[in-house]
Amino acid sequence: MEDTAIFAGGCFWCMVKPFDTMPGINKVISGYTGGHVANPSYEQVSSHTTGHTEAVKINFDPDIISYKQLVQIYWQQTDPTDAMGQFQDRGDNYRPVIFVKDEAQRKIAEASKKALEETGMFDQPIVTQIEDAKPFYPAEEEHQQFYKKNPFRFQMEEAGGREKFVKDHWQSKQK
Repeated sequence: MEDTAIFAGGCFWCMVKPFDTMPGINKVISGYTGGHVANPSYEQVSSHTTGHTEAVKINFDPDIISYKQLVQIYWQQTDPTDAMGQFQDRGDNYRPVIFVKDEAQRKIAEASKKALEETGMFDQPIVTQIEDAKPFYPAEEEHQQFYKKNPFRFQMEEAGGREKFVKDHWQSKQK
């Protein structure tokens, strides 16, 4: 059995590796969703005229890893207090969103967001949106598995603030 999850958390290059390395993940696809243009290109999405957000679509085996676990991994890759981008990536195409495909996913995502808010872990409100999934368009091949194809460039992207934020806000709080 296979299920899917769609998350947006800034540059899709940085959202692949944390999921790709987990047991039960069959495939992580970089792409675009949430907008009004069919089959957009990277250039179109980057122009901020399509309404699309860079996202990852995760095909997973729910007998090995649950949607709830995926949502927890998602939170730990993002700054949930930044509505218009993530780290050095700015704009609506980098906004943080959990795209839900059904009511079961919505309930899990909303409960998880509420639990995060109640921790008081952040000084600012949690602004990550939970929205209905729309058509997902895979990105061009050069964007797939970017962290494997371009390790140096990927490392530079991670060094743009995400790696430090994750370490300071997530890893240090879990000890």
